[in-house]
Amino acid sequence: MSHPCLSCGACCAFFRIAFHWSETDPSLGGTVPAELTEKLDPHRVVMRGTQSKTPRCVALVGEIGVAAHCGIHPIKPSVCREVEPSWEFGRHSLQCDKGRIAHGLLPLTPADWPTPVIPVPALPLVPELPLDEPAIAVLAGLDLPPATGGAGIPV
Repeated sequence: MSHPCLSCGACCAFFRIAFHWSETDPSLGGTVPAELTEKLDPHRVVMRGTQSKTPRCVALVGEIGVAAHCGIHPIKPSVCREVEPSWEFGRHSLQCDKGRIAHGLLPLTPADWPTPVIPVPALPLVPELPLDEPAIAVLAGLDLPPATGGAGIPV
C-alpha cells in the first residue's frame, strides 16, 4: 500500500502556503527556492499559485486524487511539513479533511493506514532437558505447597 498522500495532493491545491521569507534565503539556512515564491507582506512569502481563487502550488506535480506529489518534498516549506494527513499518527487532521473534501475526495480514516508490522527477532530454541530419576526424587523431597487451580482449588 502506498502512502495516501501520493494519490492525493489536495492540500497543495486548497490552502495558501505562506511562510517567513527567511526560508528562501540560503545564507540564513533557507532551502525553499525563492523563484517558486511571491511576496505576501514584509515578513512572509507564498508559494506561487496558492494565492488565486483556485489555488495550486507551483511545486505540486501530478493529478489531484490520482497521483500527485511535492516536487520539492525534501526542501518544502515548514508550513507544509507541519500538515499531517488524517490518522497517519493516530489523530484527525482538519486541514487534510478540508482539502480532500474540496476536491471531491473522502476524508482519510484509520483504515487507510496499514497496521505497522514490528519485526520481532526469533528467540533461540531451548532444548527440553529430561528429568532423570534422581532429579525427580530431589523434587519429591522438597516441602512445596500443593499446586492449586483457580480459586485455590487443589489440582
